Amino acid sequence: MIDESTLNKSKDRFNITDDSPTMKAVLTTGNGGYEKLEYRDVPIPKPAQGEVLIQVLAAGVNNTEINTRLGWYSSSVKTGTDALGGDDDESGRQKADGGWNEATPFPFIQGTDCCGKIVTVGPGADGSTIGSRVLVRSCSRTHGWDNLENIWIASDFDGAFAQFVKIAAEEVFPVNCDWTDAELGTIPCAYGTAENMIHRAKVTDTDHVLVAGASGGVGSAVVQLAKRRGARVTAIAGKEKMEAVQEIGADRVIPRGEDVVEALGEKSVNVVIDNVAGPTFDEMMQVLKTGGRYASSGAIAGPLVSLDMRVFYLKDLTLIGCTAWDKPVFPNLISSIEKGEIKPLLAKTFPLEKIAEAQQEFTKKVHVGKIVLIPPPLNTEQQELFGSEEGIWWNNDGRLTKSLTPGKKIP
Repeated sequence: MIDESTLNKSKDRFNITDDSPTMKAVLTTGNGGYEKLEYRDVPIPKPAQGEVLIQVLAAGVNNTEINTRLGWYSSSVKTGTDALGGDDDESGRQKADGGWNEATPFPFIQGTDCCGKIVTVGPGADGSTIGSRVLVRSCSRTHGWDNLENIWIASDFDGAFAQFVKIAAEEVFPVNCDWTDAELGTIPCAYGTAENMIHRAKVTDTDHVLVAGASGGVGSAVVQLAKRRGARVTAIAGKEKMEAVQEIGADRVIPRGEDVVEALGEKSVNVVIDNVAGPTFDEMMQVLKTGGRYASSGAIAGPLVSLDMRVFYLKDLTLIGCTAWDKPVFPNLISSIEKGEIKPLLAKTFPLEKIAEAQQEFTKKVHVGKIVLIPPPLNTEQQELFGSEEGIWWNNDGRLTKSLTPGKKIP
């Protein structure tokens, strides 16, 4: 369970004292443009009861980080996220009420994707995990798996756009594969979101699945994960990206902008996975068969859609909103990686300090797959603390010290 200290929203947590060990991080200081991204030194967070401290090795860039900074989740925003042009001046688009569950806890550290290495553990956590390469589950259930209430790393508490991040040990999953750190950094948010939609829609090998926005991080993950289940997959992508989408397994690719009803016919697919929404929503309803399932966790082309209720009830359709991840989702992903059933789509990497450039590149939407940020290597002080398999701990006075024995936990 996420500890209250993880949800710490005190602005003082970023104040550096004389004996504070520090790290590089990107602070998002408020709603606005790239000027709200501040690359600076902050204290290394202290893992609390049941938590681990992770050295971040790679952190993917996602729509949600940009949306949160710009306040896109505000109900007053009517346009899609694809209206974000990747320009240098975004400040005019800010909305003060644009958080997920409540007001966004500015200033805070974003970064929803995390591939990293456990460098120490808090009280009650397993010290034998120190040194493990891990992925962090982006979405946490706050009241157990039978309750859909949830919080997200980098939206509700500090995330991975930093050299280190702390998180509850139960949200951390060791992964054994030959992928690079950057490739693993493409996985948590996009693939977790994709797997959750496929899981909720109960996709099987008897289904024909239509995937909108199939060249993006989530869409390309949906294509692979639906094929993993044996489904027939039709994807929608820009003409310049159609070949890349076919290469990851799509049985057919329809050019974006083409009328989907004309291309496929009415009542032609069992499942639609759609993070695009906007003006094409009605076409998605028309191509669903009677008893079809529609799942979504985003709306990059626009959050407001027109639904003909007669189509909805006469065809016995099921509309599935997908934010809270179900329990099997992340273990399924780890298994898929370790069995070689999916592959990463790494478009480009940037140093963490170049986050504004990375987000500009991201919003241009000319890439296929994911853009990933790489934090700087450990400095001399950090290497002395974390550069071996030994554990470290904080004294009662708050000073960070090398432990006397390997794997020692924080008392």
